[in-house]
Amino acid sequence: MLYLLSFLVLVMLSIGIAIIFVKDILSAVILSTVVSLIVSIIFLFIAAPDVAITEAAIGAALTAVVFVIAIKRTKMEETEDKE
Repeated sequence: MLYLLSFLVLVMLSIGIAIIFVKDILSAVILSTVVSLIVSIIFLFIAAPDVAITEAAIGAALTAVVFVIAIKRTKMEETEDKE
């Protein structure tokens, strides 16, 4: 189990570093959602299922939806300004 947790932490760190270098904002949001899901899996492995469910629901799902809506609205306003 220690190897699996170490692997998940390494994957999470590598995705976190990749978020810094991604040029597309939507890709960065998706990658941050993946990091949040990995964190919830780690919480599940360390016997904190309530925290894992909360992290998956709030950290991954709700935050991703809010960011995607904000990106869509920002792009809509940019296209209206160009016209």
